[in-house]
Amino acid sequence: MKEVLIYGIEDYNIKLAGFLLGALVIIITCFIDDVKGLPALVKLVAQIVAAVIVMKSGISIEHISVPFFDEEGFTELNHIFSTILTLGWIVGITNSINLIDGLDGLSSGISLISCLSLLIIFSLNGSPIIAILMITALAGALAGFLPFNFNPAKTFIGDAGSNFLGFSLAVISILGIAKTYTLIVIVAPLIVLALPVFDTLFAIVRRMIKGKSLKAVVMPDKGHLHHKMLKNGFTQKEAVLILYGISATLGMFAIVLLESGIWKAISFALIVIAVIALGYKNMFKLRGGEEMYKCLACGYEYNPEVGDPDNGIAPGTAFEDLPDTWVCPLCGVGKDMFEEE
Repeated sequence: MKEVLIYGIEDYNIKLAGFLLGALVIIITCFIDDVKGLPALVKLVAQIVAAVIVMKSGISIEHISVPFFDEEGFTELNHIFSTILTLGWIVGITNSINLIDGLDGLSSGISLISCLSLLIIFSLNGSPIIAILMITALAGALAGFLPFNFNPAKTFIGDAGSNFLGFSLAVISILGIAKTYTLIVIVAPLIVLALPVFDTLFAIVRRMIKGKSLKAVVMPDKGHLHHKMLKNGFTQKEAVLILYGISATLGMFAIVLLESGIWKAISFALIVIAVIALGYKNMFKLRGGEEMYKCLACGYEYNPEVGDPDNGIAPGTAFEDLPDTWVCPLCGVGKDMFEEE
């Protein structure tokens, strides 16, 4: 009988223990935040502590490919740079998934798509079996949870859930590329998670410019991509499904890049862009009827042709026919705060 080595040559027991202990710190802190509320700084400290625990257990980004840099094609990172890069990756991805959790099923669905993309990448790359098992387990858990979290949600993920998902994706992605020296494989997780990552980066820049201080970074706003889609008349389900599509496209791009090279990946991207360009005009023509009503408080636009299905308003319902109890689905103000554009 052959022995199956789940951990490969290296013993991952300590690393798994570090991951679980770090996840426990995240979950306990964010559970308290969900119940009683905590300052953003306290949650950030907890995320840093969890990341440090993970790094102390031996999980870190230790090398990176630098083509033509030397004969081996990669360079070993010094301890300080490795620590900063690993800490930034774990804390950054944790917050990225948390910040994109603004609509029912959004963060859990994008996390599921990311898990499936990483699973394929790990399998193609010959990553450690433990990383494949962990990403498969996370994908399975999300597949069972998503039907209850999708709009209209029966179960909510909360800060504890979204932070745990981000933390898990960050750590597992490091485990999956731990023994890899190829630049494409190292960059692949970043491409897979590009949607939440860049949404978070834009949020940081936007808040700093608007607030003119570092303190403004932790102040919530309504400028995320999903908020802008709601303002343009998309329903919650439509916005979520479109963002699922973007996330899946990025995942497929990363897979094609890894398996077939840069030129086929670029060809795939150009095909996707062409399809989007062909459908763009018709899609926004549907949302751009003659009558649009804009919320003065948040900028949300009510389109009578689309209605507000999430709140029981059928397509074709004129603004004047909306019930007096109807409120803006984005900020909650009444009809008197809308004006015709």
